[in-house]
Amino acid sequence: MNCFHLDDFLAGWIGGASSVIVGHPLDTVKTRLQAGKGYKNTLHCVLQIYRKETVAGFFKGLSFPLASITVYNSVVFGFFNNTQRVISKFRHGDERQPCGMLDLTLASMLTGLMSVGLGAPVDLVKIRLQMQTLPCLAENLNLAGTTGNVNGNIAVRSMTLQGQPTYRGPIHCISSILRTEGIRGLYRGAGAMVLRDVPGYTLYFIPYALFRRWLSSEGRSSPHPCSIWVSGGLAGSISWVTATPADVVKSRLQADALHARKYRGIVHCIVQSYKTEGIHVFFRGASVNAIRGFPMSATMFLGYELSLQFFRGL
Repeated sequence: MNCFHLDDFLAGWIGGASSVIVGHPLDTVKTRLQAGKGYKNTLHCVLQIYRKETVAGFFKGLSFPLASITVYNSVVFGFFNNTQRVISKFRHGDERQPCGMLDLTLASMLTGLMSVGLGAPVDLVKIRLQMQTLPCLAENLNLAGTTGNVNGNIAVRSMTLQGQPTYRGPIHCISSILRTEGIRGLYRGAGAMVLRDVPGYTLYFIPYALFRRWLSSEGRSSPHPCSIWVSGGLAGSISWVTATPADVVKSRLQADALHARKYRGIVHCIVQSYKTEGIHVFFRGASVNAIRGFPMSATMFLGYELSLQFFRGL
């Protein structure tokens, strides 16, 4: 029997598209808080974006993740579920055998590792586009490591030149990064992304499986949509909150500009961030991640599961 199922990828694509639209505004807020400057807290960040950029500011850079993260989620969910089948086939001789907790953990970790190869460039371009209108230190054009209170004697200037953004769009952003930083530039922050996504996906898929089992009614052949929605939302909040420290480091490394690079790598970023802003900096955006993680993941899992039921019912 063939372990590869295409319908997992198609369902992941549909769920991914739904989750991107729902979560992008708060993703923009999260990125600004983690790698930007001049925001006191989440509410202040939301108000500042709205006042300076209107509602459109929350959807800055949406076109690229809508086109790319849908593919990314398709690959993630397709890979995760097909990996479970391969493990079940190898261990039990039957791909339909439900995976135990150890097998789920292995499949989740492998998914997290695989996701970095596709997700690192997508995240980098998304963050560069989201950060374009932020102010930065006059003596340091990069945006990494500048969150915190603005000191009165620090000069601030805009990242835009004569009102023009650095990048005109996703394609221009990619070509600019390749031209100035090479192919390695697209994978800046990939190491921190591994530290985020390997445990992050483990704490994403396993809580979902547990919550769905606990919330599902006995005797039902498939879980109720409400059970899927709640389980997915809780799993997303847990995963994103626990991944916040690594996500902060990743965001700062990816927002770091070439011409005035501040961080030499993961360890240097961690040390410099801690020295200048203290331990609390690694939890910056945690509340946004918790709030954003629920509707995004709830929508992702609901879209995935319902699409899968539809495809398999054809």
